[in-house]
Amino acid sequence: MSNGDLFYICGIALAVSAVLISFIGLKVKSFPGKAFPLVILWFAVLIGATATFSVLHAQDEERHKEAELEHAGEKFEAEGNDDAAGEAAAEGEAAAPGGAQPQGGAEPKSETASGPGGTIPLAADVSDLAYDKASISSKPGKVTIDFTNPSALEHDVAIEGDGEEIAASEVISESETSVSTDLAAGAYTFFCTVPGHREAGMEGQLTVK
Repeated sequence: MSNGDLFYICGIALAVSAVLISFIGLKVKSFPGKAFPLVILWFAVLIGATATFSVLHAQDEERHKEAELEHAGEKFEAEGNDDAAGEAAAEGEAAAPGGAQPQGGAEPKSETASGPGGTIPLAADVSDLAYDKASISSKPGKVTIDFTNPSALEHDVAIEGDGEEIAASEVISESETSVSTDLAAGAYTFFCTVPGHREAGMEGQLTVK
């Protein structure tokens, strides 16, 4: 039987005992009489047991959450390693022998990030693994995300494009920071790099157009 079950049992027993004692006290004028010390002892035992199992249950819940976050972080790292290995293999297959570029023309040029850019406010949820916005947008150019984290739990904000991290802010708690980078028009993702947070839903879409 878990500490949570024992906590609920003791709580129910305490509530039922209070109702019964009140009912008997109303019906029997001489109650509790000589039984008063036993009544006090009974309630002291129930209250003590309820408080003890409440603390133990809370500790069990905290350990369970920590284990889930650790597992999510390990899964994230494993997936990242698999993606990196797949990208390296694809690059090796695409490269010509002797390190030459593939035939068929010159290497395509990347799109420039010219434009006015923009500054976007973003905040972390104070009690949940989430941002206050699921999608944000900006003009092309220098894009800045002003990030506020009111929570005591550490968060940051990173920008990803084509599966690669482009820029990231520092990890903060109960503070403010920002991250800036030059972005061309396109679709990007912003997310928290703290292990397990992105998997829990702390990410969103950044549209540059």
